[in-house]
Amino acid sequence: MKVKCALVSVSDKGGIAEFCGELSKNGVKIISSGGTYKLLSENKIPCVSVESVTGFPEMLEGRLKTLHPKLHGGILAKRNKEHLGQLKGQGIEPIDLVVVNLYPFRETVTKKGATLEDAIENIDIGGPALIRAAAKNHESVGIVVDPSQYGKVLKDLIANKFGLSQGMKKELCAQAFAHTAFYDSLVAQYLNSKYLQEKFPQKLTIALERMRELRYGENPHQKAVLYAKPLESGNLIDCGQLNGKELSYNNYMDCDAAISIAKDFEEPCAAIIKHANPCGVASAKTISEAFKKAYECDPLSAFGGIIALNRACDIATAKQITAFFNEVVIAPQYDAPALDELRTKKNLRVLLLENFPKETAGVIMRPIEGGALCQDKDLGGEEKWQNVSGTDATKAEMEDLRFAWKVVRHVKSNAIVIAKGNATIGIGGGVTSRVDATELAIRKAGERAKAGVLASDAYFPFKDSIELAAKAGIRCIAEPGGSVNDAQVIEEAKKHKIALYFTGTRHFRH
Repeated sequence: MKVKCALVSVSDKGGIAEFCGELSKNGVKIISSGGTYKLLSENKIPCVSVESVTGFPEMLEGRLKTLHPKLHGGILAKRNKEHLGQLKGQGIEPIDLVVVNLYPFRETVTKKGATLEDAIENIDIGGPALIRAAAKNHESVGIVVDPSQYGKVLKDLIANKFGLSQGMKKELCAQAFAHTAFYDSLVAQYLNSKYLQEKFPQKLTIALERMRELRYGENPHQKAVLYAKPLESGNLIDCGQLNGKELSYNNYMDCDAAISIAKDFEEPCAAIIKHANPCGVASAKTISEAFKKAYECDPLSAFGGIIALNRACDIATAKQITAFFNEVVIAPQYDAPALDELRTKKNLRVLLLENFPKETAGVIMRPIEGGALCQDKDLGGEEKWQNVSGTDATKAEMEDLRFAWKVVRHVKSNAIVIAKGNATIGIGGGVTSRVDATELAIRKAGERAKAGVLASDAYFPFKDSIELAAKAGIRCIAEPGGSVNDAQVIEEAKKHKIALYFTGTRHFRH
């Protein structure tokens, strides 16, 4: 069935004059409203106004213009004898093509200084109604919601003597409902943040926009793409890339883990990540010193790592980074000599994350088969440290213990972190036994473990890990407490004069 009449009402006017020009040349009558009508008229493209069809002017400061039976009847009518007869009786012309895109809600609310009133006025009402009506009746009506569709729609029209193919109508229908669902999700998220502030709403709507296709997923046989949250900014996805290849799926995962650690520290901090686990973390007076200490924790594992710095990368740090193979470095700024040095490594991905974010509260989501799990970010919880062994840590040891306790929150469970001088010297994580994690961390630390401190993300179920720590020369331990065998663990710590602190808070990271 040939397209004879089109309704065109667009907010994004890019390419609309050219598109409508082709429609008009092929005998399509164009009905348009407001700014679209003005633009088409200025471009000498024949069109009639919505008001001339409906008999009503635009009202309520433009809030009401296309919500009218003379438009929706023409869109919703089936092309059968009964429906067409009703249209004829009411003097309504069938509309075969609807070209609509929506008010710029996202662009409005993400603009600096945008007010709630601005947001409300950019919630489109007539547009979604037109889109949904046309998509519902897609057997008879084509619906175009984005300028990127103009080319393929014209190509299909020309190939079918200016009648849209059923295949194209079905494709446009599915895209149209996705378009309005995405738009409504943005509105719902924004208004929840302003009016309800529900952390876990009964109906959770998530708007995600595909940014790019990735080479592959975790493994070459898996397809993968990157999606972004349109209302959020200042995060990993917004990073500027100054050097190197495109980021892979695994790069994104590891970068996210690296940033989460580095932003957790106020002082200069460097974090080196492998397979979403830290293999070295340190804080110091300068970023170059922090990186040196982080690297020294586990040089073998650091090879091919992901590096996050929460301070500007200087030439001293850059030279340390280029001294061995790394996948990615992320920093809030790069000194010119440092950037030049990093660019000597052609494949090193150099990311610029300006205004390096601070750790803030929020909700994290993890998909599972058939649904999703949502929880608060683990920001530490209410901690009530209690010395249970009678041996006190020195001021310096307590500082190291606090550092280790902060880092262990970012290590996959079961997790053990050994630290000294505000730097990790041994990390054991992602294993199925706590004593195995302890052995791994002690092995990584080697002789450095002597006079070090140890943090465990959960309680010790038996005294065996305390025995291992004592044998390695560990002086202080922090763990949540709460095991049925706490008394045995405490007695073992007392036996070896280890300062043992129960924190009261667990930090599982699955």
